[in-house]
Amino acid sequence: MEKCCAVYFSNSEEMMKTLPLDEAKNHFSSVLKEVEAGNEIAISYEKTKETIAVIVPYQTWQKIKKRELGTLKGKANVEFATDFSITDEELLNS
Repeated sequence: MEKCCAVYFSNSEEMMKTLPLDEAKNHFSSVLKEVEAGNEIAISYEKTKETIAVIVPYQTWQKIKKRELGTLKGKANVEFATDFSITDEELLNS
């Protein structure tokens, strides 16, 4: 990143860089270069410092997007009572 950009740290374990929205917009090319290098960058509102988005490398996003089914197989159990019943309408309105 260029020296002009302020860097804040979130409370996450990985200490992700967080940039105010205006700085991220003004230095978007530099932000993309950092993301291309494998870094994740959070964008926050300047006044509240609330994180509103995270820019991640495309490969990271693909891994997040692809969720494996059955990841809890053998780790969790669900049993329904024999007298359990629910109508379609009850399910849709719950």
